[in-house]
Amino acid sequence: MIPARPKRILCVLGMHRSGTSCLTGSLQQGGLFLGKHHTWNDYNRKGNRENQDVVNLNEAVFRANGLNWKQPLRPASWKTLWRHPAPVWQPQHVARAREIMAEYAEHPLWGFKDPRTLMLLDGWRRLVPDMEFVGIYRHPMAVAQSLASRPALPVTIEEGLQMWYIYNRELLRQYRRKPFPILCFDWDEETFHHRLDQLHQQLGLRPVPPDERFYTKTLHKQTADSTVNLQPEIRELYEQLEAISAGQLAGST
Repeated sequence: MIPARPKRILCVLGMHRSGTSCLTGSLQQGGLFLGKHHTWNDYNRKGNRENQDVVNLNEAVFRANGLNWKQPLRPASWKTLWRHPAPVWQPQHVARAREIMAEYAEHPLWGFKDPRTLMLLDGWRRLVPDMEFVGIYRHPMAVAQSLASRPALPVTIEEGLQMWYIYNRELLRQYRRKPFPILCFDWDEETFHHRLDQLHQQLGLRPVPPDERFYTKTLHKQTADSTVNLQPEIRELYEQLEAISAGQLAGST
């Protein structure tokens, strides 16, 4: 028997503090059904738009592998040519994911967002081979500064930059596996909305009137100096994402 699930499932991918909440909220305004989700929290003025059931599941997979959102990689091994093996999903994790999806089976398009998903995507892909994706990124220093500004979840600038690299390296890997739209949260408001309009059309969502838009420049609490010195591998990865998003933006005009 085929497990019940929505016909289409869309996942928003991106690092913590990189605009995933804004992107998810914007897609929701165009008709993306989110189901249960947070509409307010301390660090997102309009809510992080996360489904707590999905967050709890991702956290459970992390814990089972001795990982967490700050350290989302398993140790590298010679058995995998020194690459970090993907976190292992236990049968109860697979069963819970299917329960969550079955809850929204009557909806033709269901979406969810949790930055942890990016590091667990191989497991999600096995469950939903045709899952659709939209990604978003932000300047490394802006992300690191935003993480460091949260007193309840302290992260140093150095830790934040390393996390940025780990998460966004995975974003690029998944994109290379099968390309999908990638937006930049550092774009100005006009550019961001232009790309969103194109994305809504591409995904079959309805257009959003200007006076109802989710995104405004006030959602940006951190900006970063683009000339700041970054480690070479971080700078290179950032430039690769910039090239992808700029190419997609040029192609949408």
